[in-house]
Parts: sequence; C-alpha cells; structure tokens
Amino acid sequence: MFTESRSTEVVIVGAGPTGLTLAIELARRGVPHRLLEQSPAPFDGSRSKGLQPRTLEVLDDLGVLDGFLANGALYPPMKVHRPDGQELEWRLDDLREATPDVPYPNIWMVPQWRTGELLAARLAELGGRVESGAGVTGLTQDDAGVHLTLSTGETVNARYVVGADGGRSTIRRALGVGFAGETHETQRALIADVRLTGLDRAYWHVWPGAEAQTFRLGLCPLPGTEDFQLTAPLTDDDPAPTLESLQALLPAGITVTRLGWSSRFRANIRMVDRYRVGNVFLAGDAAHVHSPAGGQGLNTGIQDAYNLGWKLATGDTALLDTYEAERLPVAAGVLGISTKLHNRHVEGAEDAMRRTDPVLRQLSLGYRDGPLAEERRPHPGRVRAGDRAPDAPCGPVRIFDVLRGPHPTLLAFDAPEVAFPGLRVVHIAVPGTPPARDTIIDAEGHAHRAYDITNPTLFLVRPDNYIGCAAPATDPAAIDAYLQRIAPSRIPA
Repeated sequence: MFTESRSTEVVIVGAGPTGLTLAIELARRGVPHRLLEQSPAPFDGSRSKGLQPRTLEVLDDLGVLDGFLANGALYPPMKVHRPDGQELEWRLDDLREATPDVPYPNIWMVPQWRTGELLAARLAELGGRVESGAGVTGLTQDDAGVHLTLSTGETVNARYVVGADGGRSTIRRALGVGFAGETHETQRALIADVRLTGLDRAYWHVWPGAEAQTFRLGLCPLPGTEDFQLTAPLTDDDPAPTLESLQALLPAGITVTRLGWSSRFRANIRMVDRYRVGNVFLAGDAAHVHSPAGGQGLNTGIQDAYNLGWKLATGDTALLDTYEAERLPVAAGVLGISTKLHNRHVEGAEDAMRRTDPVLRQLSLGYRDGPLAEERRPHPGRVRAGDRAPDAPCGPVRIFDVLRGPHPTLLAFDAPEVAFPGLRVVHIAVPGTPPARDTIIDAEGHAHRAYDITNPTLFLVRPDNYIGCAAPATDPAAIDAYLQRIAPSRIPA
C-alpha cells in the first residue's frame, strides 16, 4: 500500500559507517535529511575492525572520538604458532609515539558493530536517526529532483541522494554505473565472531598451514568484548559454519563456546568510474570494494562522507562536482595499495602481514592536484594547499581544537589583523606578541614547525580540515576569493 510522498533535502541510502558519518555531517549543519537502512536491525559483526590514524582525526572532529578510545585498543602483537611447535612474536606494524602534529599515530581496533553503535549514538545526540527496514526499490531523477520508491510503499522526493549501500548497491545499479574490477572466486575465507576458552587474549594468534607461508587459522581478540574474530580459508563446498565445524579447526586445548556473526568472504576488488550522476552520489563500498588487507575500505568510506558532507550543505553544483574529482583518484590509489597487500598474501610472501607502509595511515592522502587546492605563495613550504591540516599544541590550545566543528577556519600565522564576516579567524603568534582577541601563542613553536612557516602566511582550512588556500599574509584577497568558491553562506560559522 502506497503512502503519501514526502520531501527532504538529502536522502542517504545505507546506514553503515559511511552513511552514518554523512548523516552526522549533515545533522550538525542543520541540513534536512533521511538515513535509510534496508536491514531491520543494526549490523552485529566485527568485520572491518581497524581505524586508521586519519579516521581517528575525523572522529575527533565529529565529537565522538572519546567513545572510540574507550571501547577500542591498539592491535595486539601477533603470535605465530608454527607446525614445528615454535612460536614467533611480532607486530603487524611498529608502534609510533604521538607527535605534536600527529596526536593519533597508530591504527586502533574497534569491532565494526561498535563503530556503528557509536556513530548512531552521536547522530541521535544531533537529532538524527536511522530508519531501519526501509530499502529502495526504485529511483528516477528529473529537473524537480530525485524520486525514490521504498520497500515500505512510501515515495520520497529529495534534492540529493547518496548511495552508501555497500558493494551490491541498489543505487549504483539503478544509475547504471559500472563496477570495474575482478572477483577472485577461488580466494575465499570464513570470518566469524566466536567465544573461546583456553586462549590468551593478549595476542592475535595465527596458525600457518603445513606448507611454508600458507595460512590455516587466525584468532584475533576483539577489544571491549569477550569475542575473537576467527579467519580461515574456505573451499567451494564448505557448508555454513557450526560450533562443531569450527571446533574441528581449533588446536587442542581451545574450545569454542559461542558462534555469533559469520560471513563467507571472497576477494572482490572493484571501483566505479563515476561518483556522481546528476544529483545522485556514491560513497563507501558502493563506489569501491577492497581486499581487507591493509584495513582501508571502511576508512576510505568514512573519508568519502567527510569530503561530501560539507559540500552537500552548500548546495553548490560546481563544488559538488569536486567530490568525484577529489575522491576518485584517492580511492584508486588506496585500491592499488590494498590489492598489492592482498596479492602478497596469495603469493605467501614472508612479510605478507606487515603493515609498515605509512600511506596506510591515510595521513598523507590529500588533494594537492584537485580543483579546490589554491596555492598562492611564490615559494610554498612543505605543507601546501590540498594537504591535511596538521595538529599542534599552542599552550593549552591545540590546532585541532580551533578546527573542530562544521566551519572553515582561517589560520593566520604572524599576520596583521584580518577579518572576514562569518569566518572563524585564529591568529597564531610567536612568544612576545601582545595579547589580542582570537590569538593563540605558539609558545614552543610546534605550530610554526608543523606548518613550515618562514613568512607571515594565511591558511584557509576547509570544513573537512584540509588546507584549501594558502596565501601570503599580504594577500587577504586570495582568501576572500576562495571563500566565494566554497560558498560559506550555508556553512554555519
């Protein structure tokens, strides 16, 4: 039975981490939206459990990081139980110390169900909610907007629609967007959440196969729970897992007591060649699916949402076009990294599980070559337009403190007084500078070093905390022109 049509500004299809992040971004800007999820209940599996350092910075900006830190942990060291009885211990990646410009330097483990729970709670704080049990069965668009038919019988009209509905995206298929890549049918694995007795939770345990460099079983303790995430190779004829079949995989002395969520995984490496068709956008797994090697997929989806949210809030067509221009090259590069790591697993490389490549942390990913990077200095330093805005302590205040929130921010280093209506301006000065309004003192020089300041400089930091425009302090007109490009009038200051 069909119900009356309803209208809204944005409809997000899919309430995984990507969709939830986007909904939070819209909610904190006061943009009317609906977040639809076909499943009747929240996802309850551990699946993608690794949050990269850049994602932790996004969660900080969204006001939800404390919950993630309280409910997660560093990855434990790995213990390899060799067939000959020897045990080897090593880390997936070297632990890094926090620095003034990188406060969260290590990958953080949180089960995906908990990520969804924490993001949904933050959305609720902002007045939003997930509409469960509401799938999309039809999509059309015309000059009047985008029109959706839901599985509930309702029809919805929206100015914009975002498909964040996973690798089998209904929205992507309705748009007719291709999903180029490959599926490795013979490379299958079982992933399951289990409870065990007889196994030390201080390690991620791995049992190689009888042949050198093959993999037989992995058991990783999940922080904040009593569960382990189990991984094991599958053959085509393996049935659905049971307590009995899992017990047969386990070494003597270990007993499985509970089987929760499980999934039969096959290596799927694909991405779209378009992120936008009219007023419909794709994000997360709807736009790119990765091998789990390297922990990039969920993190890249959250970054998609972080890039798109503030642009949707402006309603500016030219600005929305930059979403594809910025995110598609990033996704292609990340897909290449995760595919390379996946192939090392398949080839049985001795260091296949090492994750030492700094690119995996996603801190170096940026938009220098993108359409929104305006570097106006004749001799730019190490940090340039398009780069991530670094953190730095300036006495009791950090750069991330002044950037936190849905607004753009002007960081004025050693610059004369400047003012732009509706824009947050923060002056960063050296010790000895007379106290002034909106000025913080870089007492130990951390901010000047992090931003590589050698001359008075203006950095316009976008709402997603990337540097949009960098200009000499003598050229405030460059900042004013850039503000017109990113349409700040619809972004609260």
